[in-house]
Amino acid sequence: MSIIDHFEFAVADAEISRRFYEQALAPLGFELIVSVGPARTRSGGTRHGLGTNGYPCLWVHDNDAPGKGTHIAFAAADRALVDAFYRAALDAGGVDNGPPGVRRHYHPNYYAAYVLDPDGVNVEVVCQAG
Repeated sequence: MSIIDHFEFAVADAEISRRFYEQALAPLGFELIVSVGPARTRSGGTRHGLGTNGYPCLWVHDNDAPGKGTHIAFAAADRALVDAFYRAALDAGGVDNGPPGVRRHYHPNYYAAYVLDPDGVNVEVVCQAG
């Protein structure tokens, strides 16, 4: 079980971010689980919940100022999924922030890729298995 239940952050445009995360995280099994319209949100913006197995663990919403310096990391079971994320994220309009590879400064098996989403959030997928 993951220690993270869910996380949410503000984005400039919920629809653009929904499309980005749906495509970029599809290799990890993510899909759109639920959308909540402006009439039912605290910010008066749209909220999208994405995740796996029917549980929305990633939420994006608009109508709030996107946060600077946000970094999110997803675990992958193998390096091929890291590579697949990287390709899918770039195809979805993400910006390269570090191609797939071993990051020895963390440890010898830390294989990760980094992409900036449409709002500059640093999205990482990492495989830490040997």
